[in-house]
Amino acid sequence: MFESAELGHKIDKATYDAEAPKLREALLDAQFDLAQHAGFPVIILIGGVDGAGRGETVNLLNEWMDPRYIQTHGMGEPSDEELDRPMMWRFWRALPPKGKIGVFLGSWYTWPILNRVHGLTKIADLDQSLERAKRLEKMLTDEGALIIKFWLHLSREKQKARLKMLEKDPKTRWRVTRRDWEHYKLYDKFQTVHESVIRHTSTAEAPWIIVEGAEARYRSLTVGKVILETVRKRLDSASEKAPKVSAPPLLPSIDNLHILKTLDLGQKLEKKKFQAELEKYQGKLALLTRDEKFKNITVIAVFEGNDAAGKGGSVRRITSAVDARQYQIVPIAAPTEEERAQPYLWRFWRHIPRKGRLTIFDRSWYGRVLVERVEGFCSSPVWMRAYGEINDFEAQLARHNIVLVKYWLAISKDEQLKRFNERKKIGFKRFKITEEDWRNRKKWDEYEQAICDMVDRTSTEIAPWTLVEANDKNFARIKILKTLCQRIEAALQKK
Repeated sequence: MFESAELGHKIDKATYDAEAPKLREALLDAQFDLAQHAGFPVIILIGGVDGAGRGETVNLLNEWMDPRYIQTHGMGEPSDEELDRPMMWRFWRALPPKGKIGVFLGSWYTWPILNRVHGLTKIADLDQSLERAKRLEKMLTDEGALIIKFWLHLSREKQKARLKMLEKDPKTRWRVTRRDWEHYKLYDKFQTVHESVIRHTSTAEAPWIIVEGAEARYRSLTVGKVILETVRKRLDSASEKAPKVSAPPLLPSIDNLHILKTLDLGQKLEKKKFQAELEKYQGKLALLTRDEKFKNITVIAVFEGNDAAGKGGSVRRITSAVDARQYQIVPIAAPTEEERAQPYLWRFWRHIPRKGRLTIFDRSWYGRVLVERVEGFCSSPVWMRAYGEINDFEAQLARHNIVLVKYWLAISKDEQLKRFNERKKIGFKRFKITEEDWRNRKKWDEYEQAICDMVDRTSTEIAPWTLVEANDKNFARIKILKTLCQRIEAALQKK
């Protein structure tokens, strides 16, 4: 696999001095065109063997390109803030927006490789990490990102010579650490893991480009030319009319069950019993969130439901029982310009809380398979692939032991009309009813089908939906509080 990177490629100084300025100018032109087009982001991963010039390559790219449109991230040891969240979070939040280039020195491959080489994980763990990396890259490329992955290679002999040369020069001695020599002793183990990583993750959407790292001039020109050619090719294709992408029809659920029609919306809770139950479960929630073990878990509650189903009132019954320093409410509306410049899930990734916190999403990432689907804000291939992307996202949350509680508040069409009319009459509730709510009501059947498909395809063992019969607000609020307490209590018992 690495044979082509051990051929001893060299470029003389005169050739380099003649080509480098032209290449730099062409890269700047491509960078400005990318910024002006702003149609896609460019993600560049720089990986490879210690001593192969990864840092030098990143420094050169920053020297050659306009700093306004390039972001560099040296992904070293994760901070305490990053360790509090899923492993991918630190990369999610560092993704470049459309029109810009993000360079990653260290990536989502770094720690799976190190952990495997040092015997901290098994081969199966490495394979699972690589599959997650492939799914992430597939999601990013489906969203339009251009991913360029470089692997800078050195043979064992050249790595040793390179480290000794750097160590000998007082100006570069600082760049060689004890860690580098420890890795050199493990060269064969690294080589085996590196080959597995490249073989399994070099895909059509994001192939690895292996570059010989021994000779700096060859390495620099090769990396620069690949970036230029790849970006130019994408810019040229972006100017062409994109072919229409179709998707097969979405099949009905296996059991043909219309899940919403199975709910008993007539369930009620009398006011006296509601007050007693409210006091009971708010008190329990208060104790659970103040438990010493709560500092070691994270809770995310997702609220979705029909318009006027009572999401806001239910959220208030939760927050009134929790210390204000422990929770955050994230209301989701139409995406901002900043959010539209990123992958769809980015606007939700950024709000994942630290341990010891509760974050409530008032509407969520399910908008893609609900309102965006029904209103035609995205194409059918986009919302259809979103089911898999959402399940992957929630699986990452579950792997990090995040308690994810998802609520769908369901009301009948008649009850919704009643609440709409009430909101029109009550002054402090008028802001809750908009023309959009009335338009959505006209598509009741389409939304109902989208809801059933959503529950069928995203209610998993690790992230099940809790369907809440919400015609009676008292009944709904107690069911929500009770479910939340049960899920938190179960998580605390595992600690």
